[in-house]
Amino acid sequence: MIIISGLSGAGKTVALHTLEDLGYYCIDNLPITLLPALYKEQQNIDVPIAVGIDIRSQTSNTKTIPQLIASFKKQDPANPARVLFLTAKNSVLIKRFSESRRKHPLSMQGITLTDAIEKEKKVLSPLLLSADYRIDTSALNIYELKSRITDWLSIANDTIPVITLESFGFKYGVPIDADLVYDVRFLPNPYWDSSLRHFNGKDEAIQTYLSQFDVTHDFANDTLAYLKKWLPTYLQSSRSYLTIAVGCTGGKHRSVFMTETLAKALRIDYPKLNLRHRDLPDH
Repeated sequence: MIIISGLSGAGKTVALHTLEDLGYYCIDNLPITLLPALYKEQQNIDVPIAVGIDIRSQTSNTKTIPQLIASFKKQDPANPARVLFLTAKNSVLIKRFSESRRKHPLSMQGITLTDAIEKEKKVLSPLLLSADYRIDTSALNIYELKSRITDWLSIANDTIPVITLESFGFKYGVPIDADLVYDVRFLPNPYWDSSLRHFNGKDEAIQTYLSQFDVTHDFANDTLAYLKKWLPTYLQSSRSYLTIAVGCTGGKHRSVFMTETLAKALRIDYPKLNLRHRDLPDH
């Protein structure tokens, strides 16, 4: 069973349609109190099930979600229920509601859209904490979101844990799905060299520039030593997916270079490692 939840406007409907296209029997807005019965009954259904739970469900029962999920996983460790949580930045959610002219489910007289979003975050926080995978859809279009969900499902159904290395820019926010975050803003910044500014961390010019500094090699070596030692322990703690985020100011030069460097070294032991550059156009 896949449980899909998230903030209104973050893409839950797209997620459910994606799973439906993949052969899942989808149920939207299921009352939380019915989850145990559905989980028990799913063994008599010959197709996988996806359930949508959001703010329209019985919100007073969201606090019981962590215990429910834990009990489901204990009942069937070989085929555990998994939780996908979708979120987005407030500014993006507000823009989406404005463009669609839809009302937020918590909208009422005397409460602003921003207040409704914050209230929803608080109510759904138990689901966020129980999530096996979180997707920030702020910068994703429909097709990118579908692809991200499909990739996650193929990984979740595999027995080999998968690591994702992701570069990002702090000016655009830290990725919400990051498990480990490294800050490389202390490295020399090629942005201030006008001849290098238009390149990115995948380009030879940036690689040559950053590689000339001892601090770059020291950080890469120390980080690799830490990850090689502790990644097995992280992955043994019932994880099938681990996201390591590396950030610089704009997510174009230093963080891209460092994630490329780390990925090249780690793929020797983790060949299925994924590499993403969140704030690099067309990547």
